[in-house]
Amino acid sequence: MKRIWLLFSQTVTVLVAAYFVVATLQPDWIRKGAIRSGAGIALMEAPPPASGYVPPGSLSGAARKAAPAVVSINTSTAPARDPRSSDPWFRFFFGDMGSEPQAGLGSGVIVSPDGYILTNNHVVEGADEIDVTLSDSRRGRARVVGTDPDTDLAILKIELDKLPVIVLGNSDGLSVGDIVLAIGNPFGVGQTVTSGIVSALGRSQLGINTFENFIQTDAAINPGNSGGALVDVNGNLLGINTAIYSRSGGSLGIGFAIPVSTARMVLDGIVREGKVTRGWIGVEPNELSPELAETFGVKATEGVIITGVLQDGPAAQGGIRPGDVIVQVAGKPVTNVPGLLSSVAALRPGEAAKFQVQRGNRVIDLELTPGLRPQTRRTRQR
Repeated sequence: MKRIWLLFSQTVTVLVAAYFVVATLQPDWIRKGAIRSGAGIALMEAPPPASGYVPPGSLSGAARKAAPAVVSINTSTAPARDPRSSDPWFRFFFGDMGSEPQAGLGSGVIVSPDGYILTNNHVVEGADEIDVTLSDSRRGRARVVGTDPDTDLAILKIELDKLPVIVLGNSDGLSVGDIVLAIGNPFGVGQTVTSGIVSALGRSQLGINTFENFIQTDAAINPGNSGGALVDVNGNLLGINTAIYSRSGGSLGIGFAIPVSTARMVLDGIVREGKVTRGWIGVEPNELSPELAETFGVKATEGVIITGVLQDGPAAQGGIRPGDVIVQVAGKPVTNVPGLLSSVAALRPGEAAKFQVQRGNRVIDLELTPGLRPQTRRTRQR
């Protein structure tokens, strides 16, 4: 036993001595991952990650899932011809004015294997040619299926096979502080992914669209991102990026996206009927203020006050009068003018709905049959 212990001790002593010699003369031999650079410098290199490994907190999975369905959109618009351009003297002095086509840039999201693409109306408005480039570099000519200027949405269609399709998420379940990714083609540099959080929900009264219910985010959104995707950490579509607040033209951390719930309604309406059908009652609404409440002698503290009613319109036929304060539409509370517009627009024309209004000191229930909201045209700068 003594001999075995002596042999063991001698072996350990030799190994320890060898280790110290190597560590002193050639330390990079025993350093894990040590390599020699071209200049002979000892460097440390991390081992390759295991197959399928995702670092904690990484959003790469969401980006990989959603990015293939986000496309780049290039538009071309023929220049307006000056009626004097055929005059040789005019061309001699002024040249061929406005002879170059105008180009536009934006993004879009493939939402169906049939080739339907969601984007912004202002991206394709007035365009003569629309070219779509996929993330795999395939290209195709798109046609406009329909547009909805009131929400600044447009539906395009391309004829390509094996299209990547994004998964629609639940924008109604969003909370302030949720992590989101914005995917698009800013400034035409190529597909770009930025991250941020949901800064606010239900943003309205921005003067951008007729119907406003924006998701506000601080994920960087720049020119060219319009029509791109706002997705959650699972890569599901939450909204269509549409606008930024900026004094310089670049991102200041205040971007706005149209919720996917609104986009889906527009998509279904345009594909099914060729247009978006919305309810309309024919009133002039205003935000409830102490001055207006006193003027009309109403004691309400919440709701939207009606200052004008279209003669023989749905509201007039249903009993709405100037000075009434609409408190609820179809059982849903109304607190501001954009909320009233959205609630009425969601009603189906020709189907009666209950309205709760306050008239003076009384709260009364009325039944109105909304009509079809007239189509509007909006002109926006690209």
